[in-house]
Amino acid sequence: MKELQSLINELELSLIESDRSDPRISVSNVGWHIEHSLLVLNAITDALARSNPADFKKSFNFIRILVFTFGKIPRGKGKAPGSVIPTETINQASLLNHLERTKVKVMEIDKMESSCFFKHPFFGDLKLRQTIKFLQIHTKHHLDIINDIIKQNK
Repeated sequence: MKELQSLINELELSLIESDRSDPRISVSNVGWHIEHSLLVLNAITDALARSNPADFKKSFNFIRILVFTFGKIPRGKGKAPGSVIPTETINQASLLNHLERTKVKVMEIDKMESSCFFKHPFFGDLKLRQTIKFLQIHTKHHLDIINDIIKQNK
């Protein structure tokens, strides 16, 4: 959990660059990537809390094994569900507010049972430990994009 909280802190440090963009790297600006990451963290935390351990289905998933082994999501290969695509106007004030709410929400994960799980659209059912790892990989993926955009604009 400390690594995930550290990644959230990195998102916070990127807030001042939220308007920066570079279409060679991403069609979306830094603020969009921050907001998307926060939406994912919140949605998955809620899904974990609602999960019924009796509904967990273990499955073999080669893509999940690759992503989890290398700790990387290939750029441009995933498609985010509509529920985690930012739709409202993004500005530093709204991002800061959302970030503070997300920090509190993510702390709930520490209190959850290890049998809680999240149903990922590509990877299948992920137990709590796997879900935390996914959240770390996903947040790092977007931080890498954010950092590339910022580097190109300096």
